[in-house]
Amino acid sequence: MKKTVYVLLMWLASFGMIQAQELENSLLWEISGNGLTKSSFLYGTIHMTCDASLDEAIINAMDNTSLLVLELDMDDSSMQMEMMKGVYMKDGNTIKDLVNEEDYATISEFLKVQTGMSIDMLGNIKPFFITAMLYPKLLGCPVQSYEEVLMKVAHEQEEEVLGLETIQEQLNVFDEIPYKDQAIDLLRSAKDNLAYDKESFNKMLQLYDAENIEGLDAMMKEDKNLSTTKHRDKMLDDRNKNWISKIEDFSKKQPTFYGVGAAHLAGENGVIKLLRKAGYTVKAVN
Repeated sequence: MKKTVYVLLMWLASFGMIQAQELENSLLWEISGNGLTKSSFLYGTIHMTCDASLDEAIINAMDNTSLLVLELDMDDSSMQMEMMKGVYMKDGNTIKDLVNEEDYATISEFLKVQTGMSIDMLGNIKPFFITAMLYPKLLGCPVQSYEEVLMKVAHEQEEEVLGLETIQEQLNVFDEIPYKDQAIDLLRSAKDNLAYDKESFNKMLQLYDAENIEGLDAMMKEDKNLSTTKHRDKMLDDRNKNWISKIEDFSKKQPTFYGVGAAHLAGENGVIKLLRKAGYTVKAVN
């Protein structure tokens, strides 16, 4: 009996070690097994960069798949109109309702300097989207997008482009995250004139270039004051879980290339481990 208990404890310990193992440094992963006749591929993108060139391994993966699936169906002609309708806060909220007078003045001056626009023109937009408008300033170069480059290849290969979620589903996330928490992020950017944002973005780019998805996951957990950290469940985990059944459906019908933000890959609720838990073999393509 003692021997049985010992073996069981050792098995549990080794199982815990396996579960805790870090994922390899890779942005490209092959999905196979669990009844799939052909492999699909999962690629971690960064939505804004100076150089969105695709390496040979990514091109080969796209050559061996027949469908491109991004977070959103960016071929949908109605997406831009839906996006424009969804950037505004609900129930008549404005930034003035979310901060005190002194902080409102700080944000107002910041937006005037950074965008040339009055806060009156932007005040009813969800704070997250106001912050996102300023992201190109963090790069210091013309912005390139991996999603656009992937779509170009898919179009050249005469392949359809689809999405894992609708634009409305994605916009709903920023109604679920309290507007006040989003305003705190915007205020911090205003107070230091984007200094913290630039430092964080440069760190993220370094981790991305090193294909260090575990590092990216750790970075997403570091700043407890950021709304994206406080509401990680809504920003990442819940969406990842919702994507798994869709990835299964697409992959069973045809070999598919998935391009999603690299922050979605790692972690216990990241797409890689969720797919493994669903019975698929997911291995790095180095």
